[in-house]
Amino acid sequence: MEEELKEIKYQVLNCKKCPLHKTRLYPVIGEGNHQADVMLIGEAPGFHESKTGRPFCGAAGRILDELLEFAGIKREDIYITNILKCRPPKNRDPQEEEIKACSPYLEKQIQLINPKTICPLGNYATRYILKKYGLEDKIDGISKIHGKVFEKEKRIIPLYHPAVGLYRANMKEVLKQDIKKIL
Repeated sequence: MEEELKEIKYQVLNCKKCPLHKTRLYPVIGEGNHQADVMLIGEAPGFHESKTGRPFCGAAGRILDELLEFAGIKREDIYITNILKCRPPKNRDPQEEEIKACSPYLEKQIQLINPKTICPLGNYATRYILKKYGLEDKIDGISKIHGKVFEKEKRIIPLYHPAVGLYRANMKEVLKQDIKKIL
């Protein structure tokens, strides 16, 4: 498995399937425990992530770390990645052709790590994961399905993107209650 994950890294580093490769500093492949029971999936790297190659290392990452600590989950025990491996310009939303180009890397990560629980963070990741597992009829805005638990091959728990805690302080309690459902 380690060799296959290294191969994904090599493929992403050399990827030119979409225009995002032209503006990337570092792709963000993912990090964490390769035998993790829990995988968190964001939509795309942000500014700080693109500078370091690490997922959730900026302000949203600090919120995520706070939430994980609240739930008693060690970051090194889970695996964190994104649908897109390169940052969209100005942090715009992922485009369908970018998701289509990049998703095979995510698919392979899910297959190799084989987590029991997948937590998509935000609307794009949630829509992608619910569709992947044949739960299209459950797709709705994250404000309506956050914290719900879906069982289909995997345990899927859509969560708000941690960045919501930066812009809406009143949401921190909701984020805390949702993250506890991972356990």
